[in-house]
Amino acid sequence: MSSSDFRQIAIRTEAGKAERLFRACVSAFCSLTRPSRREIAQLEELTLPLFDEVSVESRRYVAAALSECEYAPSALVRRLAEEPVEIAAPLLTRSNALRDIDLIALIGRHGLPHARAIARRKALNPTIADLIRALERPTLVRTRPPETVTKLAPKPAPAAKADVAGPAAGEAAENARLRLRSMMRPADDSADVNAFLGQPAYARLRETALTGNAAFFQTALADALEIDFATARSMTEQSSYTALLAALRALDLSEDRAFLIAVAVYPGEFPHPQAIRQFLDRCRLLHREAAIDKVRAWKDETSSRAIRGKAPDRTGIERRDASNSDEAVSSLKAS
Repeated sequence: MSSSDFRQIAIRTEAGKAERLFRACVSAFCSLTRPSRREIAQLEELTLPLFDEVSVESRRYVAAALSECEYAPSALVRRLAEEPVEIAAPLLTRSNALRDIDLIALIGRHGLPHARAIARRKALNPTIADLIRALERPTLVRTRPPETVTKLAPKPAPAAKADVAGPAAGEAAENARLRLRSMMRPADDSADVNAFLGQPAYARLRETALTGNAAFFQTALADALEIDFATARSMTEQSSYTALLAALRALDLSEDRAFLIAVAVYPGEFPHPQAIRQFLDRCRLLHREAAIDKVRAWKDETSSRAIRGKAPDRTGIERRDASNSDEAVSSLKAS
């Protein structure tokens, strides 16, 4: 089919049924050696309104055809990539129209079936490859039986009976943090080295976030930022990812790495591509120096609480972040 055939199909949109027009438009487009931007936009205008009216077989046919097309329209490819893996597999495996951020979002929304197809791509980004391997092996943390954890837990120093009956709230939180860190250690010198030990901050944050265990991630976050466990917990228990985003920017993580951790901790915050785009925009607008200042403020609060011996006010942190989020973004734009 020649390029003139494609242009005739584009003109005679009323000819034929939706099924036949859908296939014919894509077939004609794929025959173009170097389509213009107008022709790419024209294909999207023709096919996207018909998408919900065509059969699974037609969607599978179009996905296979566009997977070999060098200039495939990105909007149509992304729409097809959201289909079940039986339809989307050729695009997930080969299409250049899907960027790394698109692949990460697809894995976050569709899980292992899409991830396994993406894993077959040539020259796959190592970060995405690591994510897929982690999804394949979700139990990366070697948890101890309860009695073993008890033995590993730090034993309190003997105190006189006149002392307080139990540890303060801050001490209890730190003890919980130490127990979690003990669970991440190998049982003895001959045991396999745990995946979390000796890794850079990003690797530990990623692996702990993907376990689905909030306490493990909070411990890794506390270590990375050098804050106490209670503050790290309060940051990740908020209703939005504002505080977590500041922490990730302070650690100087790239946008794709920050998004991977955020979507693992707050999966409900990214129901559609627009939410992902909003996250990336916020990540770009948040200057690293401003994020470091926020982390420094959390450290100062930690120090002052340790001096006063008071438990952390989680609602206070959440309330401050919520009230200052819009003001912070506007001030960062100005800077």
